[in-house]
Amino acid sequence: MSRLSLEIVPVTPFRQNCCILFDADEKRGVVVDPGGDVPHILEAVDRLGVTLEAIWLTHGHIDHAGGAMDLKDATGVEIVGPHRADQPLLSRLEDQARMFGLAGGVRNAVPDRWLEEGDALTIGAHRFEVLHTPGHSPGHVVFFERTARFLHAGDVLFAGSIGRTDLPGGDHETLLRSIREKVLPLGDDVGFLCGHGPGSRLGDERRGNPFLI
Repeated sequence: MSRLSLEIVPVTPFRQNCCILFDADEKRGVVVDPGGDVPHILEAVDRLGVTLEAIWLTHGHIDHAGGAMDLKDATGVEIVGPHRADQPLLSRLEDQARMFGLAGGVRNAVPDRWLEEGDALTIGAHRFEVLHTPGHSPGHVVFFERTARFLHAGDVLFAGSIGRTDLPGGDHETLLRSIREKVLPLGDDVGFLCGHGPGSRLGDERRGNPFLI
């Protein structure tokens, strides 16, 4: 069985967990959520010796998608995701940058392919199921590799917390429903990476996350 590996590249003042997901044997992979600092992402891809096949986006907030177009231009790979419901966010990334006082380096993003609930993406022999998990943003998606028991949760769920719902398009009850109906049923043994901070296991969050108890 080929090995699924990842490297986290914290980017931008938001310290977002940009992630390089790759097959360690085939050295082929994707970048998930390039929020910015594209030269640092490219350095990590080169150091790992990974052939980049795509850019995956979990959602359309600036800290996750702000560098997507620059990374696409630098590598020639497609931008895949999120769900089409986040198109308004991706078309206003430059406005988001001005709102946060970020000077330059951010471009509105145009995905080559939108994702839907039930879609599947692959990295080598690794198959990732796509789940549409709105609440933090309308078009948020997560990526689940069932064999490896691994979830990329974006900004839906964190260690000891959940995603913000006070941003445009956020809704607290919708987010809780996404977590309880789609994420937690994947299994207590599933380890997950989130968009900020350390990862965790779904069972630990089901039992101890104060937002879910």
